[in-house]
Amino acid sequence: MAPAAMRTAAQSLADAKPVSFWLDDPGRPEALPALTGDEHCDLLVIGGGYSGLWTALLAKEREPERDVVLIEGHETGWAASGRNGGFCAASLTHGLPNGLERWPGEITKLEELGARNLDAIEEAVARYSIDCEFERTGEIDVATQPHQLEELREWHQEAESHGFGGTEFLDEDELRAQVDSPTFLGGLWDRRGVAMLHPAKLVWGLKQACLDLGVRIYEHTRGLELARTGTGMAVRTPYGKVLARRVALGTNIFPSLVKRVRPYTVPVYDYALMTEPLTEDQLASIGWKNRQGLGDSANQFHYFRLSADNRILWGGYDAIYPYGGRLSAELDQRPETFLKLAGQFFACFPQLAGVRFSHAWGGAIDTCSRFSAFFGTAHQGRVAYAAGFTGLGVGATRFGADVMLDLLAGRPTERTALEMVRTKPMPFPPEPLAWAGIELTKRSLARADDNGGHRNLWLRTMDRVGLGFDS
Repeated sequence: MAPAAMRTAAQSLADAKPVSFWLDDPGRPEALPALTGDEHCDLLVIGGGYSGLWTALLAKEREPERDVVLIEGHETGWAASGRNGGFCAASLTHGLPNGLERWPGEITKLEELGARNLDAIEEAVARYSIDCEFERTGEIDVATQPHQLEELREWHQEAESHGFGGTEFLDEDELRAQVDSPTFLGGLWDRRGVAMLHPAKLVWGLKQACLDLGVRIYEHTRGLELARTGTGMAVRTPYGKVLARRVALGTNIFPSLVKRVRPYTVPVYDYALMTEPLTEDQLASIGWKNRQGLGDSANQFHYFRLSADNRILWGGYDAIYPYGGRLSAELDQRPETFLKLAGQFFACFPQLAGVRFSHAWGGAIDTCSRFSAFFGTAHQGRVAYAAGFTGLGVGATRFGADVMLDLLAGRPTERTALEMVRTKPMPFPPEPLAWAGIELTKRSLARADDNGGHRNLWLRTMDRVGLGFDS
């Protein structure tokens, strides 16, 4: 970055608050009390993000008389569910290309289930009057390099050849008529497959819906240990324990209480900025009247969207894996990444020179080597888990909740019959191999972005064995 551009980027960050814009909201509900003593229930859900809240809500919808308890180690939504970009995608497979590569024989069913899942989220938002600023405006994958434009054109043709409609290829003029940036060469607009929303308000709305249906929620209550007891399970907490017939684990990036699951995920720290609200003139300079979400097509990609009050969220690019998979609040702030993101923002939208950022934050995502969720059971079917959503958990966690409930019920369904549900990704190796492999992959991906998309021997080898790294 040139010195002048670096000064501009730094000045834009001078007043940025080091917290998630979404969580920095006067409507944030007060935390519920911690569990003290013993609790008994039919179903215990561990984790108060999207995964856990959808599981508790769907469990009560399926069986209103079921006694459900949810425990959360901090506050509902404080981790990835309250820090993401608010892109709620229909895809269950981290996009159609990844799904076609990994499950070509069932991709039609996966796409159908994903579309039904997004419809069900939209219906639930309306049914429970969840004011989460839900806008089903779609998403545009943007090309900023010639090779990306050709790749998008090819994927559009392949999707249509498989009978998957709903996407529109945009040339440069058509794209810049939607959102104007001198860096844009074209794009692929998925008109119905993605909704924009306020992620924390979705969490808080799901929490209230659960409470209204009779779910008992305890915050600041970590699940410390999982053990068999009689015909059920016992989970020890700091001030008590929960005895449950069945347990659903929605802990995602945090160490699973089923220890054999832990090698399948690693934490990736992702970072985002939020601008101050744009003026009418500033908004007019970039267009964006249809309010789609956008993401560029690089390996090191950005995602960006408008908030309800016309701020721009700008995130992505750096995906930071801490050695040993360390999770720490200190890693939520990374000034060198914020400076890089700010400089890239003004390169994308030079007409917004002078705009300042109000918030800068980060957080950990649970990624797995196939980029999409995996599932399983433990303790003879008494415990179910879903993890590895790799940045697409806003929508896919509801599907994962249905899978966990299917598995706990012990009855085959169209979901449990899926190869995606029945198989696991490749686990990550132990340290120092995990760190070395991830660093080599990241550097190779960056070189591919700078070299017309050419994937070197390392990346081609990873492709062949089904391993990857992404946020």
